[in-house]
Amino acid sequence: MLDSQLLRTVPALLTAWIVWTVLKRFVFSHPLDRIPGPPAQSFYTGNLRQVFNADSPDYFRALSEKYGRVTRLFGLFKQRILHVSDPKALQHIFLKEQHIYEESTFFLVTNMKIFGPGLLSTLGDQHRRQRKMLNPVFSIAHMRRMMPTFYSVTYDLRRILLAKTRDGPQTTDMLSWLSKAALEIVSLCGLGKSLSPVTEDEGEDPYVTAIKTLTPVSRHLRLMRQYILPFVVKYKLAPPPVLRIISDRLPLPRLHQMSGIVDTMHDVSVGIFTQKKKELQEVGYSDDNQKDFLSILMRENARASAGDRLSDNEVVAQISTLMFAAMDTTSSALSRILWLLAVHPNVQSKLREEIRKVKQEFEEPDYDQLSSLTYLDAVCRESLRLYSPVPLVTRQARKDAFLPLSNPIRTMDGKEIQSVYVPKDTLINVPIQAVNEDPGIWGPDSYEWKPERWLSPLPDSVHEARIPGVYSNVMTFIGGSRACIGFKFSEMEMKVMLFVLLDALQFDLGKQEIQWNRSGIATPFIGNNELQPELPMLISRAA
Repeated sequence: MLDSQLLRTVPALLTAWIVWTVLKRFVFSHPLDRIPGPPAQSFYTGNLRQVFNADSPDYFRALSEKYGRVTRLFGLFKQRILHVSDPKALQHIFLKEQHIYEESTFFLVTNMKIFGPGLLSTLGDQHRRQRKMLNPVFSIAHMRRMMPTFYSVTYDLRRILLAKTRDGPQTTDMLSWLSKAALEIVSLCGLGKSLSPVTEDEGEDPYVTAIKTLTPVSRHLRLMRQYILPFVVKYKLAPPPVLRIISDRLPLPRLHQMSGIVDTMHDVSVGIFTQKKKELQEVGYSDDNQKDFLSILMRENARASAGDRLSDNEVVAQISTLMFAAMDTTSSALSRILWLLAVHPNVQSKLREEIRKVKQEFEEPDYDQLSSLTYLDAVCRESLRLYSPVPLVTRQARKDAFLPLSNPIRTMDGKEIQSVYVPKDTLINVPIQAVNEDPGIWGPDSYEWKPERWLSPLPDSVHEARIPGVYSNVMTFIGGSRACIGFKFSEMEMKVMLFVLLDALQFDLGKQEIQWNRSGIATPFIGNNELQPELPMLISRAA
């Protein structure tokens, strides 16, 4: 009886909300209507299909070329969205007024449902407490201690790939192997246990499967995550257990798959936390022998004051957050770099030459020695500049504000303005890719992949733009208090893998055309099978 009433009530409330939203947005004018931008491509979805298309960075480039660095877009039912790549505006969004331009509600609600109260789903003091507790985990000193693990896992991968090429070149899915290695590195470094051993074994831990399938499945639920879920949570239409019953009865297979993924990730994370807590209680929290991230976090948390200490739920939430973020983005970036090296064999040869020269002296270069490889560094920086694993981030204005601009823009009525009025709750899209390849910042060759640009001083325009990114004058890892906390970990992991693999192996493109879905976290795929990411490459023993 209760279930049937709720199944009638929830759709009725959603329908009423949609009708009011549509009327309000179509009848009344909006302050952002004076900002130039493209017409809505759909009455229902506005420009969202273009924004979240597999080739979305190409769309962002076209917007920048036609409308400049500030554009008005349309979302669901003519919702106005501000699309911003202006450097001065970004300084205010990510640094000077980041308390105004917070993560969007749909981002926070979605990540709360998937991971729990972790770094990706919290704001304000709660987020600052978590970040403060996690900073020691990602210190440079700790990165140095992790290097042997990076090498050990990567050499395991190298041995397997060399065995495959014993009788000549072979085609293999490098995304699968890179993901497996990245997961094993983060599970050993992060949790102190092996979850994804780099072997030929076809079997896979359910937790690993859940993390791998999270991104492709979530792409198919984007509108639900962005519009329906925040509404349901905001107005508390039903208790979580009842909402789960309703969602399980809806004829939406992807939603059911996502529920299974979340259940698996949560259950395994709780088990890992419980086991780690037991281990630390047995040896004592003062014992510093266990160097994995989770042990360090739990020791620091035990020593913290009551005001800074994280709850058990907060610590559990960091586990899957760490595993997902460290695996998906790193394997995406590495896949792109190997693909680029296959497309540009001359760069691959030059990089291999640098690696082999260093390898004559150091079999496993330490943190500082690896950082000194200038061409390896240039290849990584240029790849992360032009092909950010995450091409778009969103912020939401928590109150009315004015966003200053580097250069004035002309409004639809012909007036020139130096700042944009941003009403409360406005969604702001920041196209990372458009910032990273802006010709006004990077010069006329900004759309070209040229590692050599990093071997000489960058143009003055790059430094003058004062891009608020935490890494190399680009927005790939964003900036401010929500910058990627593990970007140094990811950078060194990529460099170790490239150092070890390129010394022994040659990577070339196979016969199948590789496409890239750059909506969300960029992933390669073949044909029309976007839900099954793969990167088939022809590998052989390097001469």
